[in-house]
Amino acid sequence: IERIITLNIATTNTDKLLGKIEDHLQNGDLEGAQEVCKSTPGPTASVLLEGLKAANEGPEMAEKAIVGYGGVEMGLLERGLVWISLFIAIAPMLGFLGTVIGMIQAFDKIEAVGDLSPSVVAGGIKVALLTTVFGLVVAIILQVFYNYIVNKIDGIVNKMEEASITLVEMLAENNIFKK
Repeated sequence: IERIITLNIATTNTDKLLGKIEDHLQNGDLEGAQEVCKSTPGPTASVLLEGLKAANEGPEMAEKAIVGYGGVEMGLLERGLVWISLFIAIAPMLGFLGTVIGMIQAFDKIEAVGDLSPSVVAGGIKVALLTTVFGLVVAIILQVFYNYIVNKIDGIVNKMEEASITLVEMLAENNIFKK
């Protein structure tokens, strides 16, 4: 849930952000463009800010700064996903463990009573089935959240990449790069 909230907050209107940046760059106001990025929350603004900071060093350095900081931001967006993936894998295994325990209980009752009637084994089989169901339900729910989060991250990263390309083009068009 924390990841979903964080990712929703991290979503930025890149068109609006790029429009504000371009307004400043058309007037040669690199510092103003940087201030726009500083005042805008989210990873896209942070990545663009790094590109703007390196603009005076030329297009290659601006691109390097964008790529480098983009990797950092992507790592922050993906933080915690490994745990969700782990729980998706473990939940069915725990369910299966419960199944084995339930079957052991059923066989213990058969052994103790010496009878194979349905009422003797029903409790153990019930435990086996319930733990399997709970393990699968947990895994399915987590898988849905995981897929949503990965899709959200992919969307944010794609927007960051598109905005970064647009920024480098804007810097070149407005002659911001120093010769």
